Amino acid sequence: MYTGTLKMVRRRGADGRIPVRTLDRGASSSAAAAEPTGYPGGPYDTSLLVKYEHHVARHIWFGEERGPKKELKVAGHGLKLTSRVPLALPPQMESWVSRSGLASLQRTSLNKIDTNLVSAFVERWHLETSSFHMPFGEMSITLDDVACLLHLPIRGIFWSPQDVTEELAVELAVDYLGVSQGQAQSHVRSCRGSYYKLEWLYDIFVHHRAASSWAYATRAYLLMLVGSTIFADKTFTLVEARYLLLFRDLDGCSGYSWGAAALVTLYRYLGDASMYSCKQLGGYPTLLQCWIHEYFPTVGKRGENWNPAGNCGLPRAMRWSYRQGVLKVDDLRPILDELTPTDVIWRPFEDHRAWRVFDEICLYRGCLKWGETVVPYLPDRCLRQFGYRQYVPSPPLDCMMATDIDVDWISYHQSVIAVIGSSTVATTPSEVEDGYLEWYYRVSHPRLVPPHRDAPRDLPVPVYDVGPSDPDWARVSTLIRRYLRQVNAEEEDPQFSDLFEALHISRSH
Repeated sequence: MYTGTLKMVRRRGADGRIPVRTLDRGASSSAAAAEPTGYPGGPYDTSLLVKYEHHVARHIWFGEERGPKKELKVAGHGLKLTSRVPLALPPQMESWVSRSGLASLQRTSLNKIDTNLVSAFVERWHLETSSFHMPFGEMSITLDDVACLLHLPIRGIFWSPQDVTEELAVELAVDYLGVSQGQAQSHVRSCRGSYYKLEWLYDIFVHHRAASSWAYATRAYLLMLVGSTIFADKTFTLVEARYLLLFRDLDGCSGYSWGAAALVTLYRYLGDASMYSCKQLGGYPTLLQCWIHEYFPTVGKRGENWNPAGNCGLPRAMRWSYRQGVLKVDDLRPILDELTPTDVIWRPFEDHRAWRVFDEICLYRGCLKWGETVVPYLPDRCLRQFGYRQYVPSPPLDCMMATDIDVDWISYHQSVIAVIGSSTVATTPSEVEDGYLEWYYRVSHPRLVPPHRDAPRDLPVPVYDVGPSDPDWARVSTLIRRYLRQVNAEEEDPQFSDLFEALHISRSH
């Protein structure tokens, strides 16, 4: 059910922007002059999404695609990892790999990625808020999601690397991968920078495993593993040589926050790929796609390897397998536009707590860093995913001004208190405070497809009915509602009275 509470200016400039205006009819002309400019379909207040001018969503609204291919280029290494990860490692290597905290990455990757599904969600990511802007508010991939999906440690230290030149990349390969000077020089030169090829690392692993050179074999294996998963870049074949520094001390690499590392890297690439000029997505796409599968059961096509009730402690990403989707990215846009809070499983991992207990550090509000990349981590923008009522969050952090990120991370309790102290435990899974949706529809661009391509949209603020709390009943409610909407059914029509009664029953559970 929707109520039209916002009247939108219908004229726009050549760049698609709405002239300076105010959302308050009673405001004075001087107050109107102070209002930020806006865009058709939002944001009308541009103080939050300050980079929206370059965002892909602005172009999609006017029918402008990134290129002939509407979806991003996304590469997963799942199939290659299947052939490169042995069924069992030698005991000497297994000990180091297990203690590193990275062992789960050997089995979590999807064999293939649904590039259309992933691209449709990337179009809703905004780097200013580190979140997806959905029709009903913001959602994000959180530290808790990473912990449950990948079983990576989220507590630990951040990593601040030294610069690695091509000469140093050669030295590191000689010292820590056990290759000759000539071999290392030739390889780094072929990479045209301070990189190693993933295939080369696999060959080194195989060679040293056969020679029982366990330390060299383990470093090559771990570097290949992270380069194929959480540190995958847009070359799809290389890994940065500096990451070898992480594995100099094989007994000490367990101290890193690998979960934060995965999240920082993915946030960074999501931010890049949300810009109109970008056509590729780096990072670990399995993490993103499995997150979608967990939270949005009615979106996309997926295979399920086992039911959560039958899980024996495996990472939740292993629950899912690739199934080829039939919907293209432009088919998925209106589907995502029509999602409501009842289409979401807000807390999908409550049945996984026997293996991953919720850690309060996941409610830390601050900056995360890995290497030279720093991103805002803002759980106050997606509180419903933590079981709290969503309020209007504080303005995002400016991580460029952050100076004590490591200290803030260690003393996370203070920020956690600030995040949850302003809220209460939600009585329904999707509960929001009064005024949240009105604020959100001013500062966001919650829908990507206008009703008519050449006309700006008069965008109402939705008033959502309270949906069922049980996921199975939520799905029943969603399917019934979707059918009734497709056939333009009215509740007064006796032909559909039974279905409307079923809908009301499902919403009461």
